[in-house]
Amino acid sequence: MPKLYEYFGLIILFYSNKHEPIHVHGKYQGRESIAEIIFENGEFKEVRVSGVKGKESLHSKNERRLRKLVEHFREDIVQKWVDFFIYNKEVKSEVITKKID
Repeated sequence: MPKLYEYFGLIILFYSNKHEPIHVHGKYQGRESIAEIIFENGEFKEVRVSGVKGKESLHSKNERRLRKLVEHFREDIVQKWVDFFIYNKEVKSEVITKKID
């Protein structure tokens, strides 16, 4: 369960047993949502945020933070996905202290 980012208390991570589409989980104070990076014909289309079955979803403020972070770092997240799931490499966690607009 590699942690990718920490952003104002919001933890962004992969679950090690997950599959495509490329996605991350965002956790904050016991709540959790998923952000999927959607591609169409090899081009980035959108980030889709949804709830996790059996868990309370992030509050709207943190869902917006999750979406912005994934949109901002999507290329890095895709590379980390490939490194972790394809090449079995460790991924380095980052603490983000500046607000993403």
